[in-house]
Amino acid sequence: MKDPQPAPAGSPGEGPDAPSPAADAAAEPAAYQFPTRKARRVAELTGLIPVVVPETTPAANLSGPPTPAGAVVPESAANALGVPAHAAKPVPAPAAPVPAQQAHEPKAKAPKPKSSKPKAPARQRPAVPVPAAPVPAVPVPAVPLPVGPVAAIPDEVSAGKPQRTPKAGRDLPAAVGVGVTLLVLVLGSLLFFPVAFVIVATAFSTVGVWEVSRAIARRGIKTPLTPVMIGALAMPASAYFAGSEGLLFALVATAGATLLWRSLDSEPGAVKSIVAGVFSLLWIPFLLSFVFLMLRGTTGPTLGLTPDLGNINPGVVEVVIMLILVVANDTFGYLVGVLFGKHPMAPQISPKKSWEGFAGSMGGATLVAIPATVFLLDQHWWVGLALAIGMVLAGTGGDFAESMVKRELGVKDMSNLLPGHGGVMDRLDSILFAAPVAYAIFSILGQL
Repeated sequence: MKDPQPAPAGSPGEGPDAPSPAADAAAEPAAYQFPTRKARRVAELTGLIPVVVPETTPAANLSGPPTPAGAVVPESAANALGVPAHAAKPVPAPAAPVPAQQAHEPKAKAPKPKSSKPKAPARQRPAVPVPAAPVPAVPVPAVPLPVGPVAAIPDEVSAGKPQRTPKAGRDLPAAVGVGVTLLVLVLGSLLFFPVAFVIVATAFSTVGVWEVSRAIARRGIKTPLTPVMIGALAMPASAYFAGSEGLLFALVATAGATLLWRSLDSEPGAVKSIVAGVFSLLWIPFLLSFVFLMLRGTTGPTLGLTPDLGNINPGVVEVVIMLILVVANDTFGYLVGVLFGKHPMAPQISPKKSWEGFAGSMGGATLVAIPATVFLLDQHWWVGLALAIGMVLAGTGGDFAESMVKRELGVKDMSNLLPGHGGVMDRLDSILFAAPVAYAIFSILGQL
């Protein structure tokens, strides 16, 4: 690129009124004005505007004569000035800074000096986009996203009315219905056909053994069901037809069969399996067999129908009173505990049993036991009182024992065969402990 030729003397380009190239250049790049020198320097260093050596650059800063305005700056000189290499390009020099008062005044364009030689078309530098000022971001709280698939809305929530949970944790209508049905079945067979009662009670015994064996299996302990089930069928029948000697023989024989059966099996865990089997035999069929010892009484087993209730066996009456007291213990304890229960008896074992409910059980059982023993068995009133206290203590102990076993095995109910009650064991738990106590009270105090 060559410098323009000087105009001849007397030409329009001479004289004080002639336009100067610097003035022309100063009027063009109005876009390169900056409020401060620091802002202009930052724009030059970042490459937003081309680097141009000003006219006042001293010669001492460069290794040569002063560089006129608008000249091309070599890369070496640009590096000596501390300018990035990519910014040192042959571009026309921008105008000198314009005072702030004149920046807003309209300026008249001065005619450009005519050159004798045609100029080469200037290379246009592409416009460099100026980044916008950063806008501070407004903090938006992050919404946690659900991990995994979103579950469907439960019917209770979508319906808008949550289901009411009973305070004592039972479905009361179902519990009452099942309880009345069992009471009619048991009392009907007991009063009119004792052998049928033995069959029904034996069936409950075997179901209870199955429930306990299944619950123990959750701990990885396999109960030998074959000998244990045979013992659950044999002990009630032996107690009713052969008395206490037959019950003891059936217990020993069944325990020995359980030991021998499991010893012949090569599967590991034989000791735990044998203990679980003997525990099931002692807890359910053995304790339940005291009911059949009371039922046979001193006259022996009754094989046929007993339609004449006036000549009923005293053993049948004793069993009926025991069952009524067990039901009274549960019913009065439940009602008083729901209404007034505030002080739990054993929160770690059975949180829903309260001392108020225990007092209700004691009072209700006493109100039932004394008239029953006086009018049905012709016994002293204190026999009924002792029987009431014994039944409440035994029934509550049976509930706690089953609660401890269920808590240890990690189950809420042994099964769900009886709606509102849970499993068969949830109904037998009180009877299993009450039967030996009632048998002892009737055998000892009834003879006085």
